[in-house]
Amino acid sequence: MEEKESIGRYLKRERESRNISLREVSKNTKVKEYLLKAIEEDQYGPLPSPTYVKGFLLSYAKYIGLDPNDVLLRYESSLRGKQVTGPEAPPEKKILWNIKYLWIIGGIIVVGLFASYLLFLHPSKPPVEPISAKPKAEEPLPSPPQIAGTVSIPEEQPFSLQLKAVERTWVRIQINGQPEHEMTLNPGETASHQGLKRIHLTVGNAGGLDIIFKGKPLERFGKSGEVVNLIFTPQGVEAKRFEKPRVKPE
Repeated sequence: MEEKESIGRYLKRERESRNISLREVSKNTKVKEYLLKAIEEDQYGPLPSPTYVKGFLLSYAKYIGLDPNDVLLRYESSLRGKQVTGPEAPPEKKILWNIKYLWIIGGIIVVGLFASYLLFLHPSKPPVEPISAKPKAEEPLPSPPQIAGTVSIPEEQPFSLQLKAVERTWVRIQINGQPEHEMTLNPGETASHQGLKRIHLTVGNAGGLDIIFKGKPLERFGKSGEVVNLIFTPQGVEAKRFEKPRVKPE
């Protein structure tokens, strides 16, 4: 059975067949050359998280003329092919019982039962306080505090978020701390969501997505092919663009 071609070999073969250098791809996609080389060599150690790698792959595929969706599917398939094995569970410790310890435990139980029996036959009497000649004057009880009125706590209102793709765009979304899910929107497709406290949105193609927040359209947060993180709360939106890692001088 023929071994399946890796994502790195596939990209390198398609790039070389078009006579495009790796330096040219790096210059036009704004992705460091050493990161592109690591992708082509299937070396995932120096790469950032898969979210940013997908953004790199979208820019790479778009520049050399490949189908971005096919490239992402190949990458996700390569990730699923990796088997992650956890650490082996430590063997259970066997408890060795000794006859001497059994005798000690039995003796403690017998003594405890005997002591309980003695306490049951001769219960201790609570001390009796002497009756004073003059009764003590009862102190007045403090009056309960008066409640000025009930304080109503305002309920949190959910906020709306609509997404509309003008270009093919990969999106990852997390709503109110729930598990993340991913989707790919083709031009003209839309998606609507509601959040109560926080919506975390990662966009793989910032220039290809229109966003409507609380019924108001927002300006695009980047150019085509750029990866951007957006955090929506009832107070507003915060944008964080991906910062490329710095290369240490040799």
